[in-house]
Amino acid sequence: MSSALPPLTPPPEPVDMPLLAFGSADDEPCLRADAARNRARLLEAASCLVREQGAANLTMEAVAAAASVGKGTVFRRFGDRTGLLTALLDHSEKKFQAAFMSGPPPLGPGAGPVERLGAFGVALLRRTGDELELQLAAEPHPERRFSAAPRRVLHGHVVLLLRQAVPAADCELLAQTLMGYLSPVLVHHLTRQCGMPLERLEAGWLDLVARVTRTDPCR
Repeated sequence: MSSALPPLTPPPEPVDMPLLAFGSADDEPCLRADAARNRARLLEAASCLVREQGAANLTMEAVAAAASVGKGTVFRRFGDRTGLLTALLDHSEKKFQAAFMSGPPPLGPGAGPVERLGAFGVALLRRTGDELELQLAAEPHPERRFSAAPRRVLHGHVVLLLRQAVPAADCELLAQTLMGYLSPVLVHHLTRQCGMPLERLEAGWLDLVARVTRTDPCR
């Protein structure tokens, strides 16, 4: 029985997309707003710690100290360290999606497709570099790697830009090839095992986009 996925339909690019939805429908409005602010502050503190110290060293206690709250507050919000890491990944993914779907150009709408494609790869490489251990820990099992929801959204966006830039190409297949360059596993190999600076990967991405679209590299 075939497990092939049907062709992806690239997501529409909304004019506005909420970054995060906190709280529950049962909360009082003032408590929901409070919970949103507290959760956002905790996640931003956790993000900074991951960038500075790596995901392996992230603790509930360190997040509490960085956010100037009690340790119990962090446990109540996220349950345990796994819950915190999951929420952190979700937070990062939603921020990145908001940036390329409705943020300012060249990553967001308003620039040409080739310029946006270049900015997309550079931004994703920098995000991966900042939270590499977290991204590696979240890598889906090979059976789900290409069907996981975040991957499908990113792939769909690349397909959309390619259809605008090189409409005669097999854009879905080409997008898979381009996404392979941005894989956290490859970024880990090239930066940590081969010692390449992230700037070299960024320049390589812009060169790849230029060759694929037969344009001058976007710098």
